[in-house]
Amino acid sequence: MSEKEKKQRTVRLPNVFEALLPIVVMLGLMLYHFMAGTSYGDAHMPLLVSIVVACIIGCICGHSFSDMMAGMLDCLNRTMEAILILCTVGILVASFIMSGTIPALIYYGLDLLTPKLFLPVGCILCAVVGLACGSSWTTTATIGIAFMGIGAGLGMPVALTAGMIISGAYVGDKFSPLSDTTNLAAAVSETGLFDHVTAMVSTTAPTFVIALVLYTIIGFGYSTTGYDNTVALELQQALAGGYNLNPVLLLPIVVVVVVCVLKLPALPGLAISVGCGVLFGAVFQGITNVSDIFNILHYGTTFESSNELANNLLSRGGMDHQMWTINLILLAVAYGGALERCGCVETLFSGIKSKIHNVGGLVVLTLVTSLFCDATMCDQFLGIGVPGPLYRDKYDEMGLARNMLSRTLEDCGTLWAVMFPWTGCGAYQYATLGVHPFVYFPYAFVNLLNPIYGGITACLKRNVFWADGAYTSIFGKTTMRKAAAAPPKEHAYALERLEALRAAGKAPVPTGVKKA
Repeated sequence: MSEKEKKQRTVRLPNVFEALLPIVVMLGLMLYHFMAGTSYGDAHMPLLVSIVVACIIGCICGHSFSDMMAGMLDCLNRTMEAILILCTVGILVASFIMSGTIPALIYYGLDLLTPKLFLPVGCILCAVVGLACGSSWTTTATIGIAFMGIGAGLGMPVALTAGMIISGAYVGDKFSPLSDTTNLAAAVSETGLFDHVTAMVSTTAPTFVIALVLYTIIGFGYSTTGYDNTVALELQQALAGGYNLNPVLLLPIVVVVVVCVLKLPALPGLAISVGCGVLFGAVFQGITNVSDIFNILHYGTTFESSNELANNLLSRGGMDHQMWTINLILLAVAYGGALERCGCVETLFSGIKSKIHNVGGLVVLTLVTSLFCDATMCDQFLGIGVPGPLYRDKYDEMGLARNMLSRTLEDCGTLWAVMFPWTGCGAYQYATLGVHPFVYFPYAFVNLLNPIYGGITACLKRNVFWADGAYTSIFGKTTMRKAAAAPPKEHAYALERLEALRAAGKAPVPTGVKKA
């Protein structure tokens, strides 16, 4: 479009009806398929239709189709690394199954499980697998399925077992630098990946501890009478019959942890982990044919035994297995880009944003917006990707660090997306674990409590990361740390605003630093 055409074209924000229309269409189509029980239950086609509606709204508001397309491509470009990571995660899962690492983790983990310790130990193991794989979906689809069967043998309610699995899986997912949502939250907030992970510790670690305490209390409340370990023993026999198992096979998990500690970029870290899995597969499982290795990494593993649970657990992974999710992400992010470009979410929330003048209110507004996007746009990537750009400037205005924004986006955008059966996360976990999200979510203590904890502590002016690196702890003490990464111009503005707030007595001064 020429400069003259740009000047002649008047662009405006949509009104409330126009802003809600693409969201209502998306939510209506998903609810129709969910409630009517139709043969089609994915989010892909409703998303595609909603993209068309959003583009029409954008054109009505004065945007050209090229402009709307540019908005979608901008969002897609920001998430390409996360998409590449997700693609590579499938390869990682296949390599860890091929090597015997995941089978060994399940095998030795089962020895630790008793009725009293099943819930807390299971939650920790799910967190470890989630950290190693960087994917809550992979965790629930592997060790999560095993725990559902074991929990049934121990007499645990299926809702409680599923909630425990979800809690552990999402803790590991959030802390893993291999996770797509972890990388996405850091990217849309324009901060460093490990700055983001550091900030998440402040909310997720306490709620994880609270969840473990609650699971322990519940576990010790169950009687061990009638304990049947047949499911666990049969699964162990199937794993031992199909793999050469020994404790050394757990070393690739250690490699993933080392990669995290060294703070390597996500993709090189994944490549090293995959290489380790392939090496262990060759040495311990005798898989040395290059063609066989490529087939496994591309299409996933196939495990055949007399144990159906073992077959379901270990017949998965591979790059090809990720394409359904990648297709959904591409459409979801494009939809979010169209809504962002035409200003739908800005119309609905910018008025509220301008009236927020304290940290607690801003954090709560971000959490509510993420929840709104999860519920109405049907995907956690939109729960992160849409509010991020909307509130970045407000966090700078409040003198806050960009990892404060990224942490808040994940606290709700990632963790509460699994609550709704019509979101990609909820639908996947429903299909995988066989338990309705509305049934298991009250027992997914980490997911349930994390946003609440983050919101309450922020309202109490605690647990806050400031632009200059200062951190106000849960006990109210403010100390200096390393400043989180941020764009230079915006960071300078945030520092300026922080100094002004401190001068006015509206922001805490770090210990040992004199007030200006």
